[in-house]
Amino acid sequence: MSQVLPDDATLVHDLIGIGFGPSNVAMAIALSEHNARVGGPENTRAGGQETVTAHFFEQQPRFGWHRGMLIDDATMQVSFLKDLVTLRNPASEFSFLCYLKSRGRLIDFINHKNLFPLRVEFHDYFEWAAAQVDGMVSYGHEVVGVAPVLREGTVEHLEVTVRSGEGLEVHRARNLVIGTGLRPLVPEGVERGERVWHNSELLARVDALEGPAPSRFVVVGAGQSAAENVAYLHRRFPEAEVCAVFARYGYSPADDSAFANRIFDPAAVDEYFAAPGHVKRRLMDYHGNTNYSVVDIDLIDDLYRQMYREKVLGTERLRFLNVSRLTDVKATPDRVRTTVTSLVTGEETVLDADVVVFATGYRPADPLGLLGEVADRCLRDDEGRVRVERDYRIETDPDLRCGIYLQGGTEHTHGITSSLLSNTAVRVGEILDSLLDRGLKSASDEARTVSDGTGSTAR
Repeated sequence: MSQVLPDDATLVHDLIGIGFGPSNVAMAIALSEHNARVGGPENTRAGGQETVTAHFFEQQPRFGWHRGMLIDDATMQVSFLKDLVTLRNPASEFSFLCYLKSRGRLIDFINHKNLFPLRVEFHDYFEWAAAQVDGMVSYGHEVVGVAPVLREGTVEHLEVTVRSGEGLEVHRARNLVIGTGLRPLVPEGVERGERVWHNSELLARVDALEGPAPSRFVVVGAGQSAAENVAYLHRRFPEAEVCAVFARYGYSPADDSAFANRIFDPAAVDEYFAAPGHVKRRLMDYHGNTNYSVVDIDLIDDLYRQMYREKVLGTERLRFLNVSRLTDVKATPDRVRTTVTSLVTGEETVLDADVVVFATGYRPADPLGLLGEVADRCLRDDEGRVRVERDYRIETDPDLRCGIYLQGGTEHTHGITSSLLSNTAVRVGEILDSLLDRGLKSASDEARTVSDGTGSTAR
């Protein structure tokens, strides 16, 4: 049910962020830099611009980004210059280079002559950056609902209900930015468990293995994560057989050539957004191999070299079941029986494995899943997808005055690069510009804090 605005309102944030992964960390940094530039909280206007009051809620107890895939030798697939800030503000103190300087590794990194840091190092950079804006986030706080607050038939504020170990809290915002990330995807009918994993949990699951050393792993998938899983398990368990199952003849190399990489340029978002539907579909067909179900050529070569060496030595532990599909998975307490079916002949091969790992990708979280009846005010296209403005703001009915911004789930409107790390710094700058251009406060807003009725105080 909609809630009527009470006589004395709670403090209303200009922006509440849902989730605190890299995208919303970058958003918090952009806000902090803006506020520092135009004045502190005591000066809400400077040079015609306003400071922005914001707070973020993250259900994890601390910052974490794909921790289950921080394999020690895995590298980033984007340049370090595409960090949280550089493409928006090259002089930012939150850059990867400033991080390296703080860690005493700047000269070492330069001597390394490499654009692509280790993934574990970039995660440490994210943690370093998040720690510098930790006053803007509440960890261990899960947003469980959003409701409209009505005033004379219009929605000027949104009421955000947050659950923590201390109970429920209620906060109000003029705008939301949703950065809830991706959800692991496994084939329909597959249930994850002790012996059936998604690659997102790989390292934690491996560390928790008990009993005899595994003798066989089956890895399903043909993308970068699948290949990394195969290489890691083969190295980590030197007595185990690792079977890779995919529908292709082999892994397809990522197209990271200079011209193809223009699909990740900020300008490509403008072009994709303005393109007609049939051109959008064509661009996705042309350039899907820059990001989806493709593998770095160096890793492909390493895996093939290892497979061939084992054939020569007669010690084959690395097996590739190509042009095939996993058609059955039956887990028991001590093993998993899998059936692999050839797509050409239909022949079935039964493999008993200790573990099956599905490196089968992710799906975007439903951007409207938390919005309750507010979602009914969000507009959709003819295919039922949420309509999104160029500034990443959901199109809504005119009576909803609040902005609801998306950091993800915008590929259909903004293209491949729109929600990737490549575009994060630029995207948050565009969202901030939109907030400022639209105006943050109405004349009737009062910054007052009152009890929210649950025993906590709204922030």
